[in-house]
Amino acid sequence: MQNNEQLISEYTEKAKQWLAPAYDEETQKAVKAMIDNEDKTELTESFYKDLEFGTGGLRGIMGVGSNRMNRYTVGMATQGFANYLKINFKDKAQISVVVCHDCRNNSRTFAETVANIFSANNIKVYLFEDLRPTPECSFAIRHFKAQAGVNITASHNPREYNGYKAYWEDGAQVLAPHDKGIIDEVNKVKIDDVKFEGNPALIEIIGEEVDKAYLDAVRTVCIDPEVIKRQHDLKIVYTPLHGAGRVMIPRALRDWGFDNIHCVEEQMVKDGNFPTVDRPNPEIAEALTLGLREAKRLDADILMASDPDADRVGMACKDSNGDWILINGNQTCLIYLWYIITNRKAVGKMNPSDFIVKTIVTTETIAEVAKKQNVEMRDCYTGFKWIAREVAISEGKQQFIGGGEESYGFMAEDFCRDKDAVSGCTLLAEICAYAKDNGKTLYDLVMDIYLEYGFSFEHTINVERPGKSGAEEIQQMMVNFRNNPPTTLAGKKIVLSKDFLKLEQVDAQGNIAKLDMPATSNVLQWFCENGNKVSVRPSGTEPKIKFYLEIKDNMTSADQYKACVAKAEKQVEAIKKDLGIA
Repeated sequence: MQNNEQLISEYTEKAKQWLAPAYDEETQKAVKAMIDNEDKTELTESFYKDLEFGTGGLRGIMGVGSNRMNRYTVGMATQGFANYLKINFKDKAQISVVVCHDCRNNSRTFAETVANIFSANNIKVYLFEDLRPTPECSFAIRHFKAQAGVNITASHNPREYNGYKAYWEDGAQVLAPHDKGIIDEVNKVKIDDVKFEGNPALIEIIGEEVDKAYLDAVRTVCIDPEVIKRQHDLKIVYTPLHGAGRVMIPRALRDWGFDNIHCVEEQMVKDGNFPTVDRPNPEIAEALTLGLREAKRLDADILMASDPDADRVGMACKDSNGDWILINGNQTCLIYLWYIITNRKAVGKMNPSDFIVKTIVTTETIAEVAKKQNVEMRDCYTGFKWIAREVAISEGKQQFIGGGEESYGFMAEDFCRDKDAVSGCTLLAEICAYAKDNGKTLYDLVMDIYLEYGFSFEHTINVERPGKSGAEEIQQMMVNFRNNPPTTLAGKKIVLSKDFLKLEQVDAQGNIAKLDMPATSNVLQWFCENGNKVSVRPSGTEPKIKFYLEIKDNMTSADQYKACVAKAEKQVEAIKKDLGIA
């Protein structure tokens, strides 16, 4: 009890610092109400820690307090970022940055705050006139040859969240050594250091000129324009889930030659409250409810959805019975890479030095495709900054032709260095057109891939543990798995274990080998004798721990698919029990 009282006393003292004149009257009033409230839950959650500026930036619940997204936490992050840029580019006559935002509540306010602070630090700012997709922010950094960028977005998180993504001059999210350098500078900043008063002369509003250049670049992703000409009337239903995709994706589809596009009108409305969905996440079936309604009504060929910052794509299509089904993130990534390899070869665009990238938790079927097609495939950590790193280290030597991850993100180009739902949707439409041109659906293509390369069933389990106690519980779960790893999963012996924090792997005979990765990461993986794979990692952006399960099987006809899925689902339940998360 004494310990609890001591902690509350510490949080209260920390909160009292927010009663200083540096904070506005509204903020001070909200903080005082928390201090005066007998129930200290809100005070604890708002002040028990500082909202951490991690390697990707900030993400958190919006509100008052050091552990919340607000103009002060955003301000201190930006001042620290500005300080680091001035150190790193001290010899440059004019440092410049790009600032972008999504549809979320406060996103424009935060973006203008960021722009003002950079400009007050004598840094030129290219500020988008309104919401734009995350990939266009990355593109614009390269387009303007800027030194950095900030995108205000919480991606697909629930409506109460917002975030701050930091980018470097290559258009990718910040990597070492700059990530640690920025964090060090941010941690030094006090509220009185922040220069909130902007210099309008250094803020340039951008829009159509960049939009056009970006769309011209997106058009270069197209592999077979002839198939689009033949299937230009492909019936496409699209929803931006109230987000930034509404600005660019229908336009990009028309640019590619598709002229039968139907947008879900209720969700074309920019709204940070996301009134038509519980969570604006195309990974979740519920988010596609209105889209599926339209797809069924119109008897469409494909349904596509992008998340609020338009970097992820979810999709649905008809199965062999004509029923609408969702295609998961692993299958989406698999389709993209299979099509890119297959059709670049078919039209003579493939080069021997071309390579693809996937993340370590993404389906191993992609590795099978690459192996059989004799294409180099690289594994990297979760997050597109790592895929972008692979592009960067091979720039000028090898051509990157596509990379993705299981969480519905894909990048088919190198002109921007983050996942891209704009090129993702257009390329997906081309793949659907290719399937239709061959009398097939996207579902049929997935079945063809499984028949040639082996059946795979992926299932992700998100165990959410919000707040201070939740963060501690997640940390303890990883400690337990590390200290007491399973030896079998669903009755199958584990033959290879990988620990990316130690950068070690251990085989069934106990032989230890080093893992060749650019950094450590808090990820554990277990590979079973039957090809099954289980990966465990705490999310870097949300209060949860994620379990990625991949179940392998053989499939000799498309008719066996549902039976294979049923068998795989039983194995999933057994693995959940073995891991204590059932």
